[in-house]
Amino acid sequence: VDLVESGGGLVQAGGSLRVSCSSSSRTFSSYAMGWFRQAPGKERELVATIAGHGDPTYYADSVKGRFTISRDNSKNTVDLQMINLKPEDTAVYYCAASNFYATAPVTDDKFIFWGLGTQVTVSS
Repeated sequence: VDLVESGGGLVQAGGSLRVSCSSSSRTFSSYAMGWFRQAPGKERELVATIAGHGDPTYYADSVKGRFTISRDNSKNTVDLQMINLKPEDTAVYYCAASNFYATAPVTDDKFIFWGLGTQVTVSS
């Protein structure tokens, strides 16, 4: 499963940004999807996940209420809408796919396909 992220960039604190992930896979809806991030010098962190058909979803406490994950299986895309961004949200954001399609996995070991990432930088 190929995954390509887009939409990263530089934004001021308090601003909004939407990152997207697209795939050419014919079985995209068979995968749960997730967004992860990794800041310099830090471990990779799970941000949000979504089941194959859009429900359920899961959010890390650090982004709950500010980030929204969604997917469009007709377009093979999964998006992460981010509002009220903070400097600590600065990281490379990765899209990933999991075989556990009926769930919103909460650990990264459930994900088997990964994109190359897109940089999100939040200035203070």
